[in-house]
Amino acid sequence: MARHSRRPGASGPSQRQLRAGELIRHALVDILAQEELRDADLQGVSVTIGEVRCSPDLKHATIFCTPLGDTDPDARARVTAALNRASRFIRGRLGREIDMKFTPDLRFISDESYNEAQHISDLLASDRVRRDLDED
Repeated sequence: MARHSRRPGASGPSQRQLRAGELIRHALVDILAQEELRDADLQGVSVTIGEVRCSPDLKHATIFCTPLGDTDPDARARVTAALNRASRFIRGRLGREIDMKFTPDLRFISDESYNEAQHISDLLASDRVRRDLDED
């Protein structure tokens, strides 16, 4: 049995993965704020990094991102594709910013959680729900 085996029934990322994800997220926010990327789809766009999930070996990172204030699905797709095109450059900058044995490969995915939260807020503010709450 491996020395650092996980408990049976344990789910979710380890503390090491969570720490590495936050370290990478903070560094990516700084890089995207300071760096002028040449891609036309990233010109003048502020990107929000919601979460970074690392693989157990910390060699791969999945970054959930969305353009700040933009709810257009086409714009989110364009920005995500542009970040994936620039991922090798961003990875190089990330390697200079963080102190890890390996700089992980980066994969950007559009973050839909903000839209889902807005949808739930809209549902809760609808007349049908308000009517049910006011009857008490």
